Amino acid sequence: MTDSPVPSFELLAAGLLEDPDLDVSVTATGLHVHGRLFAYLDGTDLVLDLPQDRAADLIGREVAAPVAAGRSEAKGTWVRIADAEDWPELASESHQFVGEPAVGKES
Repeated sequence: MTDSPVPSFELLAAGLLEDPDLDVSVTATGLHVHGRLFAYLDGTDLVLDLPQDRAADLIGREVAAPVAAGRSEAKGTWVRIADAEDWPELASESHQFVGEPAVGKES
C-alpha cells in the first residue's frame, strides 16, 4: 500500500493489487504495470496515461484536463482526472493500454 493522503487513491491501488492477473505494482512514483508507470497522484487528482483519442475525448467532455508533456515513458497522452468516481474505470483503461506489449512484441 502507499502512504497517500488521499483515501480514494488508497482504495484504487488496493483494488488493482487484489487481482493477481493485473501485474500492478505500487511505488513512491505511482502505479506501474510491467515496470511502466500508468497512473500517479498529483495533489488530489489522478494522472493517467491514455490513448491519444481517448484522452482527447475525455478532455473535450471536460472529464479530464491535459497534463503538460514531460514524462518520456508515456505511450499516449497524460490526463488529469479530478473526480475520484471516474478513477477505477479510467485507471483500468490506462493499465490495459500501458500494459499492452508493443506492436510486434510477444505478450
